[in-house]
Amino acid sequence: MSSPEEIDDATRTRIEAQAFRELVKHLQRYPEVQNIDLMNLAYFCRNCMSKWYRAAAEREGVEMDYEQAREIVYGMPYPEYKARHQQKANAEQLAAFEEAEKKASV
Repeated sequence: MSSPEEIDDATRTRIEAQAFRELVKHLQRYPEVQNIDLMNLAYFCRNCMSKWYRAAAEREGVEMDYEQAREIVYGMPYPEYKARHQQKANAEQLAAFEEAEKKASV
């Protein structure tokens, strides 16, 4: 068995891809976890992941727009996801988001 330091780049890429797919599936299974809550706790959300996915695709020569990347991450077109699952942020969530943004910009 290899140690993490001994993993070759191709194997590391496959492991990272599998972990990413599991994270996406997990977020798709729990749509009640709102993006604003993810942002407040972890400073990223599904939209961030969509932007990262699109950027990675473009680095690999794959043309993809933001909405296509969002559909991959959300598991459905974003307007459909928004209508089904997205709740309006409450005052507490918005205040926490403002506080998180201050920390992130320092």
